[in-house]
Amino acid sequence: MRTAVMTDTNSGVQIKEAEENQIFMLPMPVIMDDQVFFEGKDIDKNQFYGYLESGKNVTTSMPSPGDVLDMWDKILASGYDELVYIPMSSGLSNSCAAANQFADEYDGKVQVVDNHRISVTMYRSIFDAKAMADAGCSAKEIKERLEADAYNSSIYIAVDTLEYLKRGGRVTAAGAAIGAVLNIKPVLTIQGEKLDAFAKVRGMKKAQAKMLDAIEEDLNTRFKDVPADKICIDTATTFINDSDDEEWEHMVQERFPQIKHHENRNLSFSIGCHVGPDAVGIGISVLSK
Repeated sequence: MRTAVMTDTNSGVQIKEAEENQIFMLPMPVIMDDQVFFEGKDIDKNQFYGYLESGKNVTTSMPSPGDVLDMWDKILASGYDELVYIPMSSGLSNSCAAANQFADEYDGKVQVVDNHRISVTMYRSIFDAKAMADAGCSAKEIKERLEADAYNSSIYIAVDTLEYLKRGGRVTAAGAAIGAVLNIKPVLTIQGEKLDAFAKVRGMKKAQAKMLDAIEEDLNTRFKDVPADKICIDTATTFINDSDDEEWEHMVQERFPQIKHHENRNLSFSIGCHVGPDAVGIGISVLSK
């Protein structure tokens, strides 16, 4: 039985990377002043954050039902017996719930996974799913295993400016002004369902240290009984300058040399539109495969 794995660009998987690994990728819509672009296809991160910084209206959207169903049909028509579709967490978007409704029409050939992840932790799920599919697991088995491990992950994000949280209504204008004066950097977290406040510190270096401490706390508490080779720590940012990415990645590798690491990834635009440029992220995941 051939089982395909499909996801979207919220996973942080690059389109070329997906092609090289036989993973089917759906680019997410980005709306800029009423013009629609597709993440990773006809807009890159420099253009995206340039639009954000210019003050233009930027939002992200769930994929159209037609695009999702067309891709499912093409995958099944290409010789696959079934497929696993892994969208972003249902707590962050309605795309998962909508996909589940569509899947009812496919007689079990399409399994929609809601494992409550996005960005680097979702990235791990995609490749876990691919490894399981290559090992002969059915779509239903993959769904069950990924959802069983749904909350075995954490994401922490330090935001350089409160401007974009203010635009999204998550911070008041007064709060943003005070934060700018005091150099306050909020640290946010995603624990499956939504983007939440985690801590506030003064200065980005302290914010980065706070996130590293949070990951260490996860290792010493939630994941203390998990073998090191079953854990992965990944970094993701909205830096434009590659050297800033490399510096953050190096800091993480130095702090956690015993844990598997992978190269820094870009935060997906669906997160980036809320946190803005120069945000720094880190995720920890327990592998499902």
